[in-house]
Amino acid sequence: MDWKNTASRYGALSIGIHWLMLLLFIAVYASIELRELYPKGSDPREALKTWHAMLGMLVFVLIWLRLAARLSGPMPGIQPEPPSWQQITAKLLHLALYALMIVMPLTGWLLLSASGKPVPFFGLELPALIGANKDIAKPLKEIHEFIGTAGYYLIGLHAAAALYHHYIQRDNTMIRMLPHHR
Repeated sequence: MDWKNTASRYGALSIGIHWLMLLLFIAVYASIELRELYPKGSDPREALKTWHAMLGMLVFVLIWLRLAARLSGPMPGIQPEPPSWQQITAKLLHLALYALMIVMPLTGWLLLSASGKPVPFFGLELPALIGANKDIAKPLKEIHEFIGTAGYYLIGLHAAAALYHHYIQRDNTMIRMLPHHR
């Protein structure tokens, strides 16, 4: 399989990053949801919050590689070509997903900074983007949580659309992103 996209198929780089991002999203959401199982201040709860932050920042790092891969080559066409309303909807959904992968980690970074907390990244501590300010931290937390909730719906809609195209439309939408498909 070629590393770069072709007119008929996504390349290994795009496919690998796509599925890695899915795994990262699962881990990011799982870590923040599972923290609720532990009492506030407990070691497991704090560890899950740390993993949530680190994995979220990894999404932020990888999104730039993903964007570069997307912009560096052709976009494989869908065969048969879907109606224009589906093409427009798909572009809007992808734009929303890319915004999620940029804005979500960025608001988390700002939130930790405004809360005066360290921003961990696998043994490193990232610099604060803003100074500690509890008045800014509260609305940032609300924004971060709202975007996180919206992310569940965006990711679910993306998966549902892929399955719709594969099983109902019977086009190559999903096949183009599957690894090792012949």
